[in-house]
Amino acid sequence: MSLQTVLKEIRENKIAPVYLVLGTETYLSELFKTELLRQLFQPEDEEFNVTSYDMSETTLSMALAEAETLPFFGDHRLVFVDDPYFLTSEKKAGGPEHDLKELMDYLEQPSDTAILVFLANVEKLDERKKVTKLLKKKAVVVDVSPMDEKTLRNYVQQTIQNEGYDIQPKAFDLLLYLSDFQLTKIISELQKLFLFASEDKKISVDIVEELVPKSLEHNVFDLTGEILSGNSEKALQTYQDLLLQGEETIKLTAILLSQIRLLLQIKILAQLGYQQANIAEALKIHPYRIKLGMQQSKRFELTRLEKIYDELIENDFAVKTGKMAKELLFELFILKISTQVL
Repeated sequence: MSLQTVLKEIRENKIAPVYLVLGTETYLSELFKTELLRQLFQPEDEEFNVTSYDMSETTLSMALAEAETLPFFGDHRLVFVDDPYFLTSEKKAGGPEHDLKELMDYLEQPSDTAILVFLANVEKLDERKKVTKLLKKKAVVVDVSPMDEKTLRNYVQQTIQNEGYDIQPKAFDLLLYLSDFQLTKIISELQKLFLFASEDKKISVDIVEELVPKSLEHNVFDLTGEILSGNSEKALQTYQDLLLQGEETIKLTAILLSQIRLLLQIKILAQLGYQQANIAEALKIHPYRIKLGMQQSKRFELTRLEKIYDELIENDFAVKTGKMAKELLFELFILKISTQVL
């Protein structure tokens, strides 16, 4: 069941005895928990009637015993079951023993005064297990999977508008890209952007660039673009900044290799007639990253990218065999490729 449908039912006080929250989008999971708490309790009552059990540390029997306990000065007791790995194919060495038969018995006749919530922060469960099949049959399954790009864009845009802010189209794209199109990250970064732009309610590219941090992969993507565009001065500065941040040259070389490999794959598939969406599907990479890669790869012949890739392989081998200092070799590579572009 979609999160929106479940939230609507909760607001109408149609609350189920058992929920299974399934998916990896933390923000949506927290949204569900917040709405359930708001509907069931006054803030001062939560301490006595809300408990959470981590299945990697605590037995399932303890959580079920809590669910069977009458609420304290209230109508309901809310029990969260975190990390129910016994619903998946995962095995945890040294973890507590869980009595799944006890859970299956409970699901057949859940408590009238408890709401039991399983928080499965995974992409999928092991559908072969009897307990998984029964839980999905008896519980309300709440889908908190990551949104597809279109839904994500609409949701974030609506969130920004609801807060009374405007965001430039390029700033919007940059925010999504720097947040890896993950809703939880996006919402977190938006709080900073809202605060910074609270006076005029306008979010620009400059604001996003200043406030939203870049991951290592994003920085190396920028470095790749600077090298391939012939901007040796900027590329060397980016490289030195990464070293100051504690990054290792060997690690940077490995990521740069993966970036050039991606450009090669995009170039080859594009020459075979693949469109952007087809390339993204074939390579299992987000379409926006493919879009940026296509823009970069268009400037180079396939043979040129192949030579750059081969040179990186040779440099990596030279460093690992101790033939040359890694920092010097990386800087010479930047200067050489940048000069050849010019």
